Amino acid sequence: MSDWVDHGQSGAAPYADDRRAYDGGGAYSGGRKRRRWGRTILIVLLVLLLLLIGAYFYLDSRLNRIDVFTDYPGRPGDTPGTNWLIVGSDSRSGLSSEERKKLHTGRAEGKRTDSMMLLHIGDHGTTLVSLPRDSYVPIPGHDPNKLNAAYAFGGPKLLVRTVEGATKIHIDHYAEIGFGGFVGMVDAVGGVNMCIPQRIKDTAAGIDLKPGCQTLNGPEALGFVRTRHAFASQDLQRVQNQRKFLAALTHKATSPGTLLNPFRIVPFVLRSTSDFSVDKDDHLYNVAGFAWAMRGLTKGDGLTTTVPIGGNGYSASAGAYITWDTTRSGELFRALREDQPVPKSLRSSN
Repeated sequence: MSDWVDHGQSGAAPYADDRRAYDGGGAYSGGRKRRRWGRTILIVLLVLLLLLIGAYFYLDSRLNRIDVFTDYPGRPGDTPGTNWLIVGSDSRSGLSSEERKKLHTGRAEGKRTDSMMLLHIGDHGTTLVSLPRDSYVPIPGHDPNKLNAAYAFGGPKLLVRTVEGATKIHIDHYAEIGFGGFVGMVDAVGGVNMCIPQRIKDTAAGIDLKPGCQTLNGPEALGFVRTRHAFASQDLQRVQNQRKFLAALTHKATSPGTLLNPFRIVPFVLRSTSDFSVDKDDHLYNVAGFAWAMRGLTKGDGLTTTVPIGGNGYSASAGAYITWDTTRSGELFRALREDQPVPKSLRSSN
């Protein structure tokens, strides 16, 4: 009998120890801790996901959307790849008198296009083509005139229609930035590094840049992309500078040094979404695709060039203008329409 009692008591001790292992510190309680950690991590991930989704829709709602595209008889049909018309306007909207003086923008009212570029994204990389503002082209509903006159006559809608008519390329997306937005975006990323081959001094643009590689702040960058009086080729050199700077700015904005720095990426995104005008049907993911394609240009994945120039002319209504080389520009635009590589013979240094 005593043996039976002793056996029960001796057997109870390990059983009690097992219960303690279950209830505290043992393998089973460790499993509960792992489950609690798993739930905590899952909750954190869900909160981050909701924050990201909320941030996306908030930023998407900040985009300045305008009605750009319209169907019309004879409009080019959809073509392979994706085509953007990028416009830099001389809008002074939102600038105070002091800011206009500091940026040397003058006091002209209204908006005109200071630069126009056609961005083609396709199977053979990215091609960025400058369309000089003084290009003499047919403008629907008006006499032939400089390309930037189309914007003055009828805003983005007429400009897109004019470019489509001149190039026979279907434009899918539109992006426009004014003076103030451009300066703000450059300053938000801490300036952009550019290598200046020669001194650039232009009192009208408010710049005096020394030769060499240097970081341009917002006002300096605006002067750099606007100046043409400092060059013998004037507008042709300016469009080259505009392409180089746009690619450099996009590269800086999408670099790890910006993306991982909240003091840079947050102001940049807020400025770009509020000051960047796009078509009413465009969204943030379209803008992200545009930025990624532009970044590729700085890595050698694509081509930057100017539409082949044929000559110069003058008219009483348009003043001095330039013309496109009909044959060579036709070949360039045909390659883009068909999403084919641009022939080396059509690649200019401008």
